Amino acid sequence: VAFLVAYHQNKQLIGEKGLLPCKLYLQNVKKYFKGKINLDALSYAPTLIWFLDWSDMDSVLDYLSVAGLATSAFVLITGCANMVLMAVLWVLYLSLVNVGQIWWESQLLETGFLGIFLCPLWTLSRLPRSTPPSSIVIWGFRWLIFRIMLGAGLIKIRGDRCWRELTCMDYHYETQPVPNPIAYFMYRSPGWFHQFEMLFNHFIELVVPFFIFLGRRMCIVHGVLQILFQVLLIISGNLSFLNWLTIVPSIACFDDLSLGFLFSSKRGGVKDQVVQMQASRAAGKQPPLGYGCYVRKVVNISFGLLIAYLSIPVVLNLLSPRQVMNTSFNPLRIVNTYGAFGSITKERTEVILQGTSSPDPSDPTAVWEEYDFKCKPGDLKRRPCFITPYHYRLDWLMWFAAFQTYEQNEWIIHLAGKLLAQEEEALSLMATNPFAGKAPPRWIRGEHFKYKFSRPGGKHASEGKWWIRKRIGPYFPPVNLQGLKKFYEDRNWPYPVRD
Repeated sequence: VAFLVAYHQNKQLIGEKGLLPCKLYLQNVKKYFKGKINLDALSYAPTLIWFLDWSDMDSVLDYLSVAGLATSAFVLITGCANMVLMAVLWVLYLSLVNVGQIWWESQLLETGFLGIFLCPLWTLSRLPRSTPPSSIVIWGFRWLIFRIMLGAGLIKIRGDRCWRELTCMDYHYETQPVPNPIAYFMYRSPGWFHQFEMLFNHFIELVVPFFIFLGRRMCIVHGVLQILFQVLLIISGNLSFLNWLTIVPSIACFDDLSLGFLFSSKRGGVKDQVVQMQASRAAGKQPPLGYGCYVRKVVNISFGLLIAYLSIPVVLNLLSPRQVMNTSFNPLRIVNTYGAFGSITKERTEVILQGTSSPDPSDPTAVWEEYDFKCKPGDLKRRPCFITPYHYRLDWLMWFAAFQTYEQNEWIIHLAGKLLAQEEEALSLMATNPFAGKAPPRWIRGEHFKYKFSRPGGKHASEGKWWIRKRIGPYFPPVNLQGLKKFYEDRNWPYPVRD
């Protein structure tokens, strides 16, 4: 899914004509390090793109995405993988994330890195007899889910007071990044139910993680509870592939016995082979280990020591009253800090982009027409979308921009210029173009609105409205292409040209 998102959206976001061109970003990194691609530059932004041809950056981004899609499709369809394939996937996605600039997906990279060591080196056997998964790697996954959940719980308790007062869920369903239709109804749940949700959340994130260390049965209970919790989050929100991804390390809490019911008992099947291997081992008939097995043991021990060393600043961060979330302490993003919704916005605000063909934007008779995004709230009568595990990056970025200023998000002015020029790349990120088949708009502006869910069965809902809104004021003033020329030149962005 992540590579699919990259293939569909990276050119528009970080390509040659992207909102934040990655070529310009890498050029600035290179310039900062005295115009050289040295170890410092590679450490600051580890990516294969340093060694590829920058003359057609869109093609480079496509090559990386397609290579990742093809490799991941092979693994998914065949159910087979080895260290080489998993390392290729990890390097490819690391190369994309490290030029993304304003999105953070370290959890996927850490999970992928652990997945490398879960697999045999060369063989594509589904059941490699000589190189079973190491308990060190299994505990690496358990350590990951422990940090994800405990980090999320601690940042809440130390952050917004509404988490301590059990009132955050009074707002969350309405103010989360991209609400879905179920969130519309969950928002209207009674107060006692929201308080119960909060207590259950604190139990899952602050207490349950320690079950991992309390023996086999409690570890399995931990896995069941965490997976059920993630399923609830998937149902009630559009948090891209994040919750699906969090299920992956939770699976490491189960052993062969607890997962056996998922596999067929037919003779010669995977389950039957595992039973035979376990019987042979119990009878002392295990074949002598080869040279490769000893090498693998050394690799696994080295892997464990690396994870332990990189975990030191992460543990110190968890213990700190000034805990930071979603931060990497190493350029390869192997061991990271995690957390979610440390603060909750109490009101939902949206930036609505509007265009007009009027020569004078201050003319009170000017007709301003709105652009709708793929999924974020805009049109009051449009039903909230259901997209998980897919991810619309621009919609998420617009959510962050709505409670900041356009000066903090200059890319939104870049987007306005592209809409003025009717650039196809930018328009492909939008759900609607009010100027399709017409002359491009002369002016674009950003308006700031407060959005609220309509009440089910109420007046606005009977009119087909899922949302009601109230104007706050201008987000950014009307801009035209000519007026943006210096803005573009100062940032070395390619100036949009109307077709």
